[in-house]
Amino acid sequence: MILDPAAGSWNDAYRLVTSVVVPRPIAFVSTLGPDGVPNLAPFSFFTVVCANPLTICFAPMRRGPAAEKKDTLKNLEASGEFVVNVVDERWADAMNLTSADFAPEVSEFEAAGFTPAACEVVKAPRVLESPVSLECQTYQVVEVGQGPGSGSLVIGTVVRAHVRDDVFLDGAVRPSAGWQPIARCGGATYIRLTDTFELARPAAPPPAPAGR
Repeated sequence: MILDPAAGSWNDAYRLVTSVVVPRPIAFVSTLGPDGVPNLAPFSFFTVVCANPLTICFAPMRRGPAAEKKDTLKNLEASGEFVVNVVDERWADAMNLTSADFAPEVSEFEAAGFTPAACEVVKAPRVLESPVSLECQTYQVVEVGQGPGSGSLVIGTVVRAHVRDDVFLDGAVRPSAGWQPIARCGGATYIRLTDTFELARPAAPPPAPAGR
């Protein structure tokens, strides 16, 4: 089977790619609106860019007939900052609630029962319940496409990391009893991190001697 993503609707393309690119970690992004109302929303188009400087990215899509920008994008464009909080399975339902289309004047923190906590550099609050929160300053926003199904690639420089002591070991964050991460698959399907294995990066074999 060969599929041309441009031949169908953007919804068809979305269903295809979100069922192929799995699992996807969830960026639980908090921002502060110009009116002072904190916003909170999950995004599964999320990954790392580089380590020097430490940079991450996520991509809010535009949906609906008007293809309007999400409140998260509007807020970070106005403020130049945002916070990425990691998600714990124990409050997955509350996280999912924040994905509803609340009015801009409604704080998802309050609606879903999360606790806003002060950051050190950015003005946007972090999620107190999250074991890891990354304060970010917006590096660049790249617009991709037009209309419904288009998106914005938000690239942010991490300026502070808040890591709870019980999940930090040997310089890295470790899933444990203190943090049970989940990830997004296609449709309404999520997965738990219940099993892991390790593969050390191999060394390249030496080149064959000349003349052979």
